[in-house]
Amino acid sequence: MWYSMDITHKGIFELLKKVAQGILTPHEAYEALRDIPFEDLKHSKIDYHRTIRKGLQEVIFGEGKTLKQIGDIIKAMQEKKMDVLATRINPETGKQLAKKFPSGTYDREARCFYIQKDKTVRGKGTILIMSAGTGDVPVAEEAYRTSIFFGNRTEKLYDVGVSGIHRVVQNLPVIRKARVIVVVAGMEGALPSIIAGIVGVPVIGVPTSIGYGVSFHGVSALLTMLNSCSTVSVFNIDNGFGAAYFATLINRL
Repeated sequence: MWYSMDITHKGIFELLKKVAQGILTPHEAYEALRDIPFEDLKHSKIDYHRTIRKGLQEVIFGEGKTLKQIGDIIKAMQEKKMDVLATRINPETGKQLAKKFPSGTYDREARCFYIQKDKTVRGKGTILIMSAGTGDVPVAEEAYRTSIFFGNRTEKLYDVGVSGIHRVVQNLPVIRKARVIVVVAGMEGALPSIIAGIVGVPVIGVPTSIGYGVSFHGVSALLTMLNSCSTVSVFNIDNGFGAAYFATLINRL
């Protein structure tokens, strides 16, 4: 239908212009704008207004949602001509979503399902995603996929933890050209402090639940990052999405 519109400043402007030109009636415009605050799907309320309010659209958190619920949300977002990113999607659900929405892609390593047509770069610089170890890669990949989805030039540098600090030294040119750095680390979580000590840009630490017993499923890494003397911003355990979201806001300043 005609009112499956683009929920952005530009989309709203185009709609109002059609009213002024007599192409649409005020009632038709109202019908198109009615769901902009949010759309009630009974099981979920989609916050379309977030795109206007924050400049970044709502993303689906898949954990705890059924396949039908996720599918309903994706369908509603597509009807508004929105791209889609769903995080924390398990392989079986990802496989089913890929069948239901052939234009989408399931990224098994990042545990994300996405449908992205708009690939406009909006960030001012490069966001670098780093991981201390290979075991931290799933969280780092969630951050990487999120950063790309939100229109950032994004690079990644994995398995450069403190047990082999020469790996960081060898990659200093890559590290120093980034505008924002997201550092994902489990175990003792020391890598963000080291990176923040050698660059002059914002460093965002993401502790992961990877580690031996006394790491307490990421609490040890979290406390290390919170106690950093190198001025590190810290996100919650395993929250690659949140870190990339915040990095995007910084990169657009």
